[in-house]
Amino acid sequence: MNILQIKDRGLEMEELGKLPEDILDLIYEHQLFKLFTAKELGGKDLDLLEGIKVFQQMSALDGNFGWLVTIGTGGNVFIPTLNKGVVGKMFSPRNAVIAGSGYPTGVAVKIDGGYRVTGQWRYCSGSDYATTFTMNCFVEDEGNRTDEIISCSVNRDQIEILNDWRAMGLKATASHTIRVQNVWVPQEETFQLGIIKNKYGSAVHSFPFGTFAEASFLSVCLGITENFLEEASILVKQRKHDPSRTERMGAIQFLLMQQQKNFRQLEERYYLLLNEYWQKHKEGHELTEEQLQQFSRISKDSAAACVDIANSLLRRLGMDAITETSSINRIWRNLYTAAQHSFLTP
Repeated sequence: MNILQIKDRGLEMEELGKLPEDILDLIYEHQLFKLFTAKELGGKDLDLLEGIKVFQQMSALDGNFGWLVTIGTGGNVFIPTLNKGVVGKMFSPRNAVIAGSGYPTGVAVKIDGGYRVTGQWRYCSGSDYATTFTMNCFVEDEGNRTDEIISCSVNRDQIEILNDWRAMGLKATASHTIRVQNVWVPQEETFQLGIIKNKYGSAVHSFPFGTFAEASFLSVCLGITENFLEEASILVKQRKHDPSRTERMGAIQFLLMQQQKNFRQLEERYYLLLNEYWQKHKEGHELTEEQLQQFSRISKDSAAACVDIANSLLRRLGMDAITETSSINRIWRNLYTAAQHSFLTP
């Protein structure tokens, strides 16, 4: 199967509610969950800009596909924070991928050698195929709940998946709630961002986490918007030869050209800033709080601009725009859902 054929599988994925097995195999074959994983662990070890652009390219094929590649690769940021033996076991398999949640909605009771973990976590994209789940918990020590947060990793066979993902878009991402009850997590299978425990890290892993996440999710929105504009262009071309619609289609064609230009400017501005920050980071310069806040503002504004671009055209695209099984409607719903992530909302 050619990776470009993903573009024709969107409706199938949405109706299935997950990625078909042959598409998962394609991801494993192309190491798309391991873009920032060291080559010794079977990964591609890409530069940040290279990986972020892959997120956009995959999202331009299909929003579900791009989102899952992005989320799956996002788990790579934990690699340097795990014990060497654990990281090899967790990331070396061909099908290795992490799903999980950063929200501390669980409790980890401290016991000699590790923790007993109980809780549930929402929106764990890729829950139907993840080999490991990560979750944040408040630590309870000697019966007292503390403000300390610990990140835990748990094998798939200890996880209950609630199958409750019911969003209007990204329906194939299986972003279900997970639950564990009194699961034993050894100390060596816990981790904390910023505490390095092995040699598998790269400059990508020390890049500020919040900025990495914002860049990742925005690249998905850019890719889906790119796909939306392509589909809108196809619909406009199909209709422009209808004599009864000549004047109306001319106006839509002009609006489409305007929004294509707006998108290109948006995309260029984003990558210029990201590249500037990435070069500073590689040169050993710490990004200031002001710079981090600037990137956050631009990410949120850019996500909103992507939604505005799609909305400005949607009302002019006829019944296809409101038909759930049409490509343009599915792409629009995926964009709205992706842009709703907490890293991108106001």
